Parts: sequence; C-alpha cells; structure tokens
Amino acid sequence: MGLLTAACAAYASLAAWLWLTLAQGMFWRTDVRLPPRTAPARWPSVAIVVPARDEAEVLPQSLPSLIAQDYPGEAEVILVDDGSTDGTGELARRLGGEHPGLPLTVVSPGDPAPGWTGKLWALRHGIAVARTAHATEPDFLLLTDADIAHEPDSLRELVAAATSADLDLVSQMARLRVVGVWERLVVPAFVYFFAQLYPFRRINRPSARTAAAAGGCVLLRTTCAVRAGIPDSIRQAVIDDVSLARAVQRHGGRIWLGLAERVDSVRPYPALADLWRMVSRSAYAQLRHQPLLLAGTVAGLVLVYLVPPAALLVGLMAGHPVVAWPGGLAWLLMVGTYLPMLRYYRQPVALAPLLPFTALLYLLMTVDSAVQHYRGRGASWKGRTYARPSDA
Repeated sequence: MGLLTAACAAYASLAAWLWLTLAQGMFWRTDVRLPPRTAPARWPSVAIVVPARDEAEVLPQSLPSLIAQDYPGEAEVILVDDGSTDGTGELARRLGGEHPGLPLTVVSPGDPAPGWTGKLWALRHGIAVARTAHATEPDFLLLTDADIAHEPDSLRELVAAATSADLDLVSQMARLRVVGVWERLVVPAFVYFFAQLYPFRRINRPSARTAAAAGGCVLLRTTCAVRAGIPDSIRQAVIDDVSLARAVQRHGGRIWLGLAERVDSVRPYPALADLWRMVSRSAYAQLRHQPLLLAGTVAGLVLVYLVPPAALLVGLMAGHPVVAWPGGLAWLLMVGTYLPMLRYYRQPVALAPLLPFTALLYLLMTVDSAVQHYRGRGASWKGRTYARPSDA
C-alpha cells in the first residue's frame, strides 16, 4: 500500500508539472517586457504619486531617480508622507531641494479613515492633490512605491507603451534586490510563484479574465482611475495591486503586466526574518482568510514542490523505479521552468534544484500568516494591523 500511495503521489505531481509547463500561460518565460512602442505626437501629462511611511532608509536612492526623470511632457512628483516617525517628509523635502528636475510636492493625509489601509489612504490623498493642483487633471498617474528606483527613461518608456498600445494600466514588476544568501533563495522564487499564479501572457490578452499588477510600478490612465473609483473602490484591500488591476478590468480598462528593465527595488531584506514578514503579512489575505483555501494551498505546495524530490530519493533508496522516475522527471520540469527566472536575476543555476526547499519556506510563511491572523496580528505593516475586509 505504501508503494502504491507513493507512486500515485509521484505521478500526480508529474501530471501537475506537465500541466503547469504546457498549459499555464508559459508562466516560466521571462521575456514579457514592455510592448512595442513609439513616441506619441503629444506627450501626456503625468503625476507621480509616492506613498511613503518610514522610508528614510531607502528614499535617498529612490526619490532622486524620480525627480531626475527625462520626460518630454509635463510631469511632477507628489510624495505622501503617511504618518512617518523617521523624518521621511523632511528628508524628502531636502532631497527635492538638492536634486534638480521634476517639481516635488510633499503632503500628509493624516491617519487613515476607518476601513482604509494606510497605503491606499495615502494614494487617495496624493491622487486628489494631483487632480486638483492644476487647471487640468494629469492624463496619467504613476503610482510607485518609495523603495522603487527608476532609470531616467523609465517614465518615458512606460507612457510610450501605454499610448502606443492604447492601454489603461501598464505595470512592471520591479527587479527586487538580490544580494544576501536568503535573498538569493527567496526573492527569485517570489516572482516565479507570482507569475505562476498570474501568468503575464494571460493577463495581457485583450480579452483576458485574469487581472494583476505589481504595486511598485503602476502607470494608470486618470480617466480610467475615475471610472473605476480608484482607490475608494478598493480601500480595504491588503493586496492592493491585484485589487486595483481587477477594478480597472471590471470597468473595461486594458491592462498589461510584465517584468521590469528600468525599475528596481532598493529595499534590503538581509535576514530570513525580513523576507518572512514580507510574505506572511499578506499571504493569508491572498487566500481570502479561508481555512479551506489554506488547506488546499498547503496540499498543493506539498504535491507540486515537495513530492518530486521525496519520490525520487525514496524510490532510489527503496529500489522502486515506478516511484523514482516520475518524481525525478517532475523535479526536472520544476528546475527547468525556474532557470529563466534565475537568469533574469543573474543568479547561479545551482540554485534551481533548491526550489523545493524555498517552497517549503513559503508553505511555512503562509501557515504562519494564518496563525498570526487568528491571533489578531494578521496583515500588519509598519505598526498597523488591518482587519479582514468583512470585519473592517
């Protein structure tokens, strides 16, 4: 019976990997970059809105890159200091005075109103300032996080892509920092898992039903934001980027998501604990706080990522090729689909066989997210804990 169970698990895992590799929107490919683009006849106006809470550590690397944008049209930067206690607002004003370029405005919205997450409350205030500061509203809003640095032509390329393809939302997943040992193990896998859940090619089809965005870099057409009621319509969302994309799609907007070439996160995650908090703070929210979805996710991670190496090793040690070869083939497919992401992050291919270990870490982070939720400490970030939407 044990042999039969092991063989069934190994073949089920292999079947899952064959389906993922061939039928899940080619999620493993990393060549989804900004679509073909040409310069518009008239460059539209853009307001860059940056929500920031206790970001003094990373702001000297990110904010000057926004001020220095080489953009042919009218543009400005609005930094929203969301109740920082580390001098973020004062530092931003000083950086704005030291670096020539786009005009910078620093504002503060006060504490979030009931039912709002802090980031979306800050975005609401920043968008309102952008829409009322001048005689005419900006054509586009660039919503970008305070830890995201942009190359000088980033805004120009984003706008050209949006106008050339008539897109309402263009989002790039910033290249995250990968320096330390734990960052090398966890960060590329984070993007790989995200792409597996939300295949970029599937999202980018004109008739797509799947919607997602990367919150660190979202160029949004202002008229579409107004039509979709953003951010008021998603004010309770913890995973705000996916919720934003879904709201845009529901109101007829065309969205595009891909990997970045000119956008990088400068936030360090030197220790496993830092990465653990990054994932666990919203993992259970991604599962809509549903125990059954949590159980299904845990079972799926075990079947897809942990069964292949276990089946191969057990099959080889016990002399059962009927268990070993499907487990080995599933592990090989896993490694092969992970290699493009490692190359995108310029990491050694030797890390690919370690993906089951990283998946185990993500499994534990997800379970911990649920545990923290039921202890009343779920979905927390920088001193704030958010209730599940139905309780807010």
